[in-house]
Amino acid sequence: MNDLICMAQLNPLAGNIEHNKNKAIECIKKAIKNNASLVIFPQMYLLGYPMGDILYRYPSVAKHAKKALDEIKSYCENINVLIGYPEIEEKSYYNSICFIQNKEIKRSIRKSVISKKSIYHEYSYFEAEKFNLKDRIFELNGKKYGIIICDDILFEKKFDTDLILQLISEIDILICCASNHTRMQKEQFEHNVLKDIAKKYKTKIIYVNQTGGSDDLVYTGLSRIYDEGGEISALIEPYKEDCKITDINEKKHIENSELDKTFENEFSLNYEPYLEYIHNTLVYAIKEYFSKTGFKRAVLGLSGGLDSSVCAVLLADALGKENVLGVSMPSKITSSNSKNDAQILAQNLGIHFIEAPIKETQDLIASKFSEMFDNINWCNRYTSSYTQDNIQARSRATILWGIANEYPETLPIATSDKSESYMGYATINGDMSGGYAPILDVTKTKLFALAKWMNKNRIEKNAIPNSVIEKPPGAELAINPKTGKTLTAEEALMPYEFLDEVIWRIENKNQMLDDMTKEVFLYEKNHELSSEQKLVWLEKFFKRMQGALYKWHIVPPAPVIDIHSINSIEYRQPITSKINYKENLL
Repeated sequence: MNDLICMAQLNPLAGNIEHNKNKAIECIKKAIKNNASLVIFPQMYLLGYPMGDILYRYPSVAKHAKKALDEIKSYCENINVLIGYPEIEEKSYYNSICFIQNKEIKRSIRKSVISKKSIYHEYSYFEAEKFNLKDRIFELNGKKYGIIICDDILFEKKFDTDLILQLISEIDILICCASNHTRMQKEQFEHNVLKDIAKKYKTKIIYVNQTGGSDDLVYTGLSRIYDEGGEISALIEPYKEDCKITDINEKKHIENSELDKTFENEFSLNYEPYLEYIHNTLVYAIKEYFSKTGFKRAVLGLSGGLDSSVCAVLLADALGKENVLGVSMPSKITSSNSKNDAQILAQNLGIHFIEAPIKETQDLIASKFSEMFDNINWCNRYTSSYTQDNIQARSRATILWGIANEYPETLPIATSDKSESYMGYATINGDMSGGYAPILDVTKTKLFALAKWMNKNRIEKNAIPNSVIEKPPGAELAINPKTGKTLTAEEALMPYEFLDEVIWRIENKNQMLDDMTKEVFLYEKNHELSSEQKLVWLEKFFKRMQGALYKWHIVPPAPVIDIHSINSIEYRQPITSKINYKENLL
């Protein structure tokens, strides 16, 4: 046998063991045809990641996985295979790698590190197996291979270093079977860990990761091989399935500018290093969500604003312009500029477009509401409310869902962004309504930068009108009594530059209100800001964030893209919680 190995960077379908098994068999056939001696699949490949509560609710899938392994092994003549699966022993479940050698299941290697902080909640399903050095090593072509499973790679911080040093000292090549989702800077961190291990211990590393998307999570893949000096000698492109066959001894140095990027841990409006990644990941996430759920077309409201414009471009790139319908739904206070911008955007993208005014609907509902409210003898009404604003947003959502009901395989899109979601500046069953929310984890200042980047770097340049990027964002739902013009978002909230740094400080520095009053914000360096006004903005942010918690629980699936998010798959804060954000008790 030779030193050709096959890295199976595949896109599993969560819960569909038959589908994943068939893909695995095709990959093994390819490896045999090309004389490879080893095929490596990602962690938990047969069940698929993320698995959620599938194993808990339907424990029989573990038995189905064992049956699939029995079929897979029948194809493994004169070849070795490592494949992830859920292993069951009595009533305990394990995150395991099955080692198949020449049509025989030799052993299972069980994961030792079950993170309590992981968004996969593996600790709810899997037992952590004591690290067994003997089970982790196998010999092939005169070389010794050691196996670790995903989180095990962070071994020097996770569990007994001496055991790992012993493993490293007894092997020539380290294999990591992973299922790591992407987010900004995550791949760079993992790359540095792998590179340092290879260089420090002069050990080759084969890292195999899955690709694909599932609800809120995206997997880029980026499977690769490191040589003894920590350099990448083989790499599979991101966002693609591939059964790449390569010689483990091949002397090659592959540069990857994305993995080698370094980032400073401070707030900055220089998003240039992230923008290509954000665009490509969001487009891939949309493709994956639509293909795996069976939807082919998207319908969204085009307000002539930044959020809906960016969403329209991403959808056109992901689904094809012929599969996107933009709907302009002007109310009686919608400006002619906004209507024109929406139409120009649709023309530039080549997507389908229609105008559906909501003035009559708005007036009818408002009239019915007024009549009804006047006849309710209950308690004192608000002197002012958001009822009229929300009538507009919910009328628009009704139109989008109506279109989705009338046309097959069509999904309405929610266009809320991260900045406004934090502040609750979005309407339930209005602009929050939809089957997917592409930009929910992207802050407003990033969206401005992304819009400019897409105008410059897409094949069809300048799809988003400059007027959309240059005008102040606003929902055009209400009139500002001070100016007599439509209320802008920053008038209702605060400058986005300041708002987005508050979010950054919460997510990256774990700071509370008192902490932030002592910090110098980037906004303060560029603008005059009194300490009194700063405190007003901070108090408004935390008050509105507290009131927005219930909205975070009901948003549709959205791709995680930032270092931290408020997506429900990752962050859950009780709606009834009452944290004293103002007083730092630490």
